[in-house]
Amino acid sequence: MRIITLNVNGIRSAARKGFFDWLPKQNADIVCLQEIKAQTTQLNDELFWPESYACYYLEAEKKGYSGVALYARKEPDDVIQGLGWDDMDTEARYLEARFGELSVVSLYIPSGSSSEQRQAVKFGFLDRFLPFLDDCARSGRQYIFCGDWNIAHKPIDLKNWRSNQKNSGFLPEERAWLDRVFEEAGWVDAFRAVNPEPEQYTWWSNRGQAWAKNVGWRIDYQVVSPGLRELIRSAAIYKEERFSDHAPLIIDYDLTL
Repeated sequence: MRIITLNVNGIRSAARKGFFDWLPKQNADIVCLQEIKAQTTQLNDELFWPESYACYYLEAEKKGYSGVALYARKEPDDVIQGLGWDDMDTEARYLEARFGELSVVSLYIPSGSSSEQRQAVKFGFLDRFLPFLDDCARSGRQYIFCGDWNIAHKPIDLKNWRSNQKNSGFLPEERAWLDRVFEEAGWVDAFRAVNPEPEQYTWWSNRGQAWAKNVGWRIDYQVVSPGLRELIRSAAIYKEERFSDHAPLIIDYDLTL
């Protein structure tokens, strides 16, 4: 089973940059998108409803903001929209598809880079999401959380880590939170399970020549249940084309839907 996750930074923008020409060639079973920045009524073109996929969109109340999507070759048994948190669900950050005992989630954790207020919102999300992950672990289901987590975990995960230690996305509190997710709660960073190499990034600032110089951050993840660790076969970051300021993260699993 192949899963692709990408923050498209506007699905209509990604379409203009060739995302939907590229996607059919990837043989993906599930595709998770974040930051679609569109209402479903704006996605009438058949381009946004790829053939052979069941397509699900979750739009934010605020137009042109946030939003997630999920495409699946097999129609899910159930689709869950939102976390049940009114403040975050209006921002459309969580879309879960269930296939038997497997759940695949398109997840968009808030960024705190725009203001202290949004950083506080981000910390509030993280405070609630860790117990949610604990509940997921106890449920007996297997989970794959795909998306933009807006945190680089280790110094290996961003180019200029020393100068970013006071910036949102690499704050000590955020990194400690990921320590708890991976090291205490036992969730698995699927990419790092099979690829320990440095300079593997999924996001680059549009400022300067960050993309050209590969001055990036690895903030997009597929985070999986411990029981799926041995089923991770390969992981890649696609950089031959650029559909947004993020790159597609592609992971193959020894699983079938």
